[in-house]
Amino acid sequence: MPVGAASWSFTEDDFAAITESLNRFLYESNARCSLIVDRSGQLVATVGEQPKFDPTAFATLTAADFSANDQLAKLIGESDFNSLFHQGEKESMYLADVARRVILVVLFDNRTTLGLVRLKMKQTVEELTGLFQQVFNRPAAAQGGSPGLLAGADDEIDKLFQ
Repeated sequence: MPVGAASWSFTEDDFAAITESLNRFLYESNARCSLIVDRSGQLVATVGEQPKFDPTAFATLTAADFSANDQLAKLIGESDFNSLFHQGEKESMYLADVARRVILVVLFDNRTTLGLVRLKMKQTVEELTGLFQQVFNRPAAAQGGSPGLLAGADDEIDKLFQ
């Protein structure tokens, strides 16, 4: 399936399972915050400490960063990079591909180590991949609620302007 292709949505139960997995990861890794970002740049979820920056702009930049690194990977003969690490003086972030459609971003500081974050991240990515694949494989009608919700809307709009 192409990266970021079709639209998708999840249920309250899906969201609860995703946030439970992320909360467990944050607790076990002692990281500060985790965000789920769609490959198109949409913020899907934020768990943990609320970021002190605009998370919507951050999500857009994260998706662009991941896409740029996919192109860099191709230049060196790799199909892609499934994880990225950015280290700062006080703050660091670790990004990982989940089910080729979303990106898990983890923000952490010196309260933890890169090794612990990477170790716990691997388990969490596997768990989230399973959860998201269930969401992506769900029939379109089940994802969007009642089938035909907007059926006929085009005709009604056309009638308004005739």
